[in-house]
Amino acid sequence: MRPDPTFLGTIQDVHGATVSVALDENTIAGLAFIRGDAYRIGQIGSFVCIPVGFVELFGIVTQVGAGAVPAAVSATQPHGFRWLTVQLVGESRLGKKFERGISQYPTISDPVHLVTEDHLHRIYGAASDGNTIEIGRIASADSVSALVDIDRFVLRHSAVLGATGSGKSTTVASLLNSFSSAVRFPSSRILLLDLHGEYAQALRERATVFRINPDTATDEKALTLPYWALTSDELLPLLVGTVPEQERSNLLERLSDAKKQWVKSHPESGLTEATTTADSPVPFSVHQFWFDLHIAVYATYTALGTAQTEATRAYEMADGKPIEKGDALKVVPPKFRAHTQAAGAEKITQASPALNLRRQVDFLAARLRDPRFDFVFSPGDWKVGTTGEVTKDLDAWLAQWIGSAKPVSILDLSGIPVSVLVELVGALLRVVYDALFWARYLPDGGRQRPLLIALEEAHTYLGQMTGNPAASIVRRIAKEGRKYGVGLMLVSQRPSEIDATILSQCGTLVALRLSNATDRGHVTSATTDHLEGLLDMLPILRTGEALIVGEAVKLPMRVLVTAPPENKRPDSNDPKIFDQAIQTGWNRPFVASDFSTVITSWRKQNSRTPPKAPAPKP
Repeated sequence: MRPDPTFLGTIQDVHGATVSVALDENTIAGLAFIRGDAYRIGQIGSFVCIPVGFVELFGIVTQVGAGAVPAAVSATQPHGFRWLTVQLVGESRLGKKFERGISQYPTISDPVHLVTEDHLHRIYGAASDGNTIEIGRIASADSVSALVDIDRFVLRHSAVLGATGSGKSTTVASLLNSFSSAVRFPSSRILLLDLHGEYAQALRERATVFRINPDTATDEKALTLPYWALTSDELLPLLVGTVPEQERSNLLERLSDAKKQWVKSHPESGLTEATTTADSPVPFSVHQFWFDLHIAVYATYTALGTAQTEATRAYEMADGKPIEKGDALKVVPPKFRAHTQAAGAEKITQASPALNLRRQVDFLAARLRDPRFDFVFSPGDWKVGTTGEVTKDLDAWLAQWIGSAKPVSILDLSGIPVSVLVELVGALLRVVYDALFWARYLPDGGRQRPLLIALEEAHTYLGQMTGNPAASIVRRIAKEGRKYGVGLMLVSQRPSEIDATILSQCGTLVALRLSNATDRGHVTSATTDHLEGLLDMLPILRTGEALIVGEAVKLPMRVLVTAPPENKRPDSNDPKIFDQAIQTGWNRPFVASDFSTVITSWRKQNSRTPPKAPAPKP
C-alpha cells in the first residue's frame, strides 16, 4: 500500500493545548511534493492536521528539534531529534468551516498530517466572504489569500507594530486603502493622526488632508481645534499652565460665567444657564476671558474706592480714566497706575483680595500672541469674537472630519508645538469620541456608521507617564469604544513605550520585523494565543512581511502584505546615498547650493514650500 504523503508522525505527549509530535522514521524532513505542490516539513509557523473521529484539529508548529523533545523521554527519545512542538488553535467538524478553539484533545499515537492547500482554503475562507478583505498572500502558500475579518479588526481594535524600515507605513496604507474602498465600503470613515505628514500622498484620492499650514493648491484644509469645545481639565493647562489649587475654583467659575453668556442669548441650543458648566462645549471669547482676568489681577484703585463694586473699579482710577484701555482681540493689556503708599501721596492699591495669577495671566497672553497656537485660539470660522458669536458651530467642524464625502480624514500634526502635542491629541480624540458617544443611536453616530481612528507613531503620545490625557482617552476608547462604534488602530515602532493597558486591548496584532527584545516581549504578552515560539521569528521577517494574530484572523498567519503602487505609498522611504538615476544622493553631479529656500521653509514651518525661481542671468 502506498504511504500517505501527508503523514508526518504521531502524538506522544499532550499538555493542554500544546502537543509533542514524534516524526515517523519514513518522513523526510525538508521539502515534500503533494499533487504537484511543494510543502516544507518541520518549518516554524507551518500548520498540521490531527484527525480525531469526525473532527480535524489544526495546530501551528512552534518548535522543532531537540528543544521539542518532551522531558520525560529526552533520555530515550527515538530517531535523533525528530520532534515537533505544536500549538492547537482550532478545528473543523466533518470537513465544514474552520472554527477557533477545540472541543476535544488528541490522544497518544493519534496521526499528524501535513496541511495542504485544500485545508488552507477551508481555514482561511474565500475573498468573497462578506465581512473579509484581502490584504496579501499567505507566505507559505502564494495561492491562498490572506483575509481579515473587518468587523473584528476595526471594532475589536488592532495594532500595527514594526521597526523602522520593516514596511510598517506601507502596510498601514494598504490596510486603509482596503478599508476605504468605494466599491465595498462607500460609507466608511477613518480618522488618521499623522505626526510626520507621510500619508497624504498614499491616500490623496480618498482623503481630506488637514494641516496647520494648508496647501490650497492641493485642496488641503486648515487644521483647527476650537478651544471652547474642550473640557476645563483640557483647557486650563492649555490656557494658563499649572494653577494653584486655591485659585482653580475661581477660574472655573469665570469660565462657567463666560459660557453662560452665550447660552443666555441662544435658547435654541437646548441648554439653560442652570445646566451650563465649565465643561459645556459652547462658545466664549478666550480673548475677552484673558482681558477680564488681566484686569482682575492687575487693576489698582484708590484707597477710598475699595467699597465700590469690582465692575465699577475695573476702569475707574483716581482721575476717573484708565491710563490705557488696551485691546482684547489684539492681546494688548490695559495699564493701571502703579502702587504707591508714600506719605502725603494719594494711596493707590490693588483690589483686595488679589488673585494670585499673575504668572498664569502672562502665560495666557503669550499663548494668544503665538501664531503657532492660532489653530486652537483663532480657529477660522470657529473663532469667537468678544461678543461670543461664531460663524459656524461644532456641527460644521465635526462634518469636516467625520462627515466628508471622502472616507479618510488625515490630521497632519507635524505643525503642532511639541510642548502641547500630548494634551492636544487627547483633547481632539476626546471631542470626537464624546460626539459619537452621545449620538450613538443617531444616523451619524458610531453604532450606525462606525469610525476607525488610526494613531500613527502612537508611542510618542501614549506613554505610561502619569496624567497623560492622550493615553487616558485612548484607554477609554480601547475599553468601551466597541459598544459605540469607535475602533482603534495603533501604529508604532516601539510597542514597549505604549501604555500596557492600551496595547493589551488590541484584539488583532499585525507584527512586522521587530529586533528589540523588549518590544518583542510586549507583543508576546499582548497576544491572546500561546504562540511564543511563532513570535520568535519576528527578527527575521522580510520587509513587508507580517505575523497577524488575534481576533480578526481565523488562524495566526504569516503574510506578505500587498503593497500599494509606488505612487500611492507613504512618504517614508529612506533617502538614497547612491541613486542609479543620479537624481538624488551623493553620486549626483555637484550643483551650487541655494539655501534661501531652506530658510524660507524653516521660517514658514512648511516643508512643502516650492523652490524659489532662479534669478535671471544678466
